[in-house]
Amino acid sequence: MSVGDTVSFSLGMVGWVLTGICLGHHQWKVSTLDGSVITTSTIYENLWMSCASDATGVYNCRDFLSLFGLSDYIRASQALMIISILLGFFAAIISLFGLQCIQFGTTDPVAKAKIASGGGSAHLLQPLSAMVPVSWYAFNITQQFYDPLYPGKKFELGPALYIGWAGASLQLIGGICLCLACKRATGVTGEYAYKYRAPRSSLRPVSRNYPSEVDNSSNYGKNAYV
Repeated sequence: MSVGDTVSFSLGMVGWVLTGICLGHHQWKVSTLDGSVITTSTIYENLWMSCASDATGVYNCRDFLSLFGLSDYIRASQALMIISILLGFFAAIISLFGLQCIQFGTTDPVAKAKIASGGGSAHLLQPLSAMVPVSWYAFNITQQFYDPLYPGKKFELGPALYIGWAGASLQLIGGICLCLACKRATGVTGEYAYKYRAPRSSLRPVSRNYPSEVDNSSNYGKNAYV
């Protein structure tokens, strides 16, 4: 059980790191070359800024000036991604104390398994908080790309979205495996209880009728008593 929980914890940690990389990555969406006349510059954006680069590799980034000037889905995505990072941090701390190889706190395997299950539950909330903004952001990009009446510049999915999906998937797998730790540890107490049951004999006990004591006083004549 210890090896499985360690692997699950490692998957969750890798997923959490990938989610952090996704949050800080610049290319959530990249300007498309389909139908564009200008091909020497590339525009890409994330949740916090917009950048432009030319053919020589020189780029310039500009932070979004106003939070309230952004679209509703971008503001919601910012909040959900930050919540996801915080949930992943607390989930990693809780799961760490639930590992059998960590000799800190309680050493009871059942208690360890319950702690690991609690960390797994937090790991399940983390990928949900990350999957929603990433998928929502990708949906809006796709919708604008195929909308012939959209007046603005069209974009394609950036590599940050794929990193976010990969991180959320690893977090989900690790969280499910950690939640199963409590079930695997059921009945493991470190002690063995033996129940003794006397074997049943196939032979019925034989009842023996012993003769009662015989009154031998009648065998003596009256002359025996003086």
